[in-house]
Amino acid sequence: MNSLSTSKNLIAAIATAPGRGGIGVVRVSGRGVKTLTLALAGRTLKPRQATLTSFLDGAGIAIDQGIALFFPAPYSYTGEDVLELQGHGGPAVMQRLLRRCLELGCSIARPGEFTERAFLNDKLDLAQAESVADLIDASSEEAAKSAARILTGEFSACVHELNRRLTDLRMHVEACIDFPEEEIDPADRAAQESKLQQIQNLQADLCGKAKQGAVLRDGLTVVLIGRPNVGKSSLLNRLAGEEVAIVTPIAGTTRDHVRATIHLNGVPIHLIDTAGLRTTDDEVEKIGIARTWATIETAGAALLITEAGEMAGIKEAEILNRLPGSLPVVSIYNKIDLYGPAIVSRETRRGVPHERQMAIQVSALMGDGIDELRKWLLDVAGWQPGGEGVFLARERHLQALNEATTHIATASALEGQYELFAEELRLAQRAFSRITGEFTSDDLLGEIFSRFCVGK
Repeated sequence: MNSLSTSKNLIAAIATAPGRGGIGVVRVSGRGVKTLTLALAGRTLKPRQATLTSFLDGAGIAIDQGIALFFPAPYSYTGEDVLELQGHGGPAVMQRLLRRCLELGCSIARPGEFTERAFLNDKLDLAQAESVADLIDASSEEAAKSAARILTGEFSACVHELNRRLTDLRMHVEACIDFPEEEIDPADRAAQESKLQQIQNLQADLCGKAKQGAVLRDGLTVVLIGRPNVGKSSLLNRLAGEEVAIVTPIAGTTRDHVRATIHLNGVPIHLIDTAGLRTTDDEVEKIGIARTWATIETAGAALLITEAGEMAGIKEAEILNRLPGSLPVVSIYNKIDLYGPAIVSRETRRGVPHERQMAIQVSALMGDGIDELRKWLLDVAGWQPGGEGVFLARERHLQALNEATTHIATASALEGQYELFAEELRLAQRAFSRITGEFTSDDLLGEIFSRFCVGK
């Protein structure tokens, strides 16, 4: 069992989403479930067998009729006795059922408390427990698949395999420390180097899959900027596949942000259409322009949109040079259906840094060049082709993996310094153990599970 202890008192919560539905579920876990079941259903239940029964109030009058399921410890989601009541999904019915559970001695479950108990009772490791929330929150089919890989233990199995190999290598190295008078056979040195190289290869593969999964989770925030009437809103609508933004020939139509999220290969791309950048006396438009610059500061990438034309490049050079130096930017020359491909010379883009010379010619109206723009967005997001088998890793997973990578790399550079070599391997194992929760602070657990929905 994990080092943290958990109270076995009864907890209850509505486990289905708020609002009306065909079916609603109230979940109960902890000591005393059998007694509660007898009072609520008027009978004992056979384990793991769906039973049609009435749910009774304190006077023995039916609150609802539905399915009751009893899962005895330790063969349940939480590892404790669990009761699930599946009734009609009206809010009033669910609240009456929950209130009856409270009358019978239950406390309202905290967000994530059921999954927290599953972790504390060794039903799930910490990475698997986190994946429960990630699976619920997944915004695309690919993200859901990646979260499911962690829930089923694939990610944890990779971490455990790395820890197993590190343990094996540490045993080999510490034997050299214990018997310093013995001459180390060259074959033993070669075996150590081979084992370390295998660990590094597995680590690199796991890091790659985790980073790809992080892209699926977080995606990329992209701000569309440029002067008025260059087609920002039209391009947003083209990428979104629907009329998200109002399009008119009147300059300054977009005065506040218009947002849309699209998915490219499962990667969420958060698009923000902004007010056109120009000098204006309109106070409301000035506010919109100020918000545009504020949004640029927090964006992950920018599309600088200009009308294609003979003088393309002159008007956007000033904007390009004002953008944050670390912000990935591509110049979009729009309306090529009207003007033909933009003519962009060195003269028109004088002073623009080399890394910002990237340009894509498009027609937001006709769709020309949109596929190339989508590819650029995926490249900037960090998505690699053939992203099968990735894990929907969290930031803390990536930090632990990077820390382990650093320790393993340091160990590989310590030729013949066995004490330091072994210590770096131990620190790498410690970093890996934080992922699965074998080495985890109580504060971190509280932060993780507090973000779950109630009833899970």
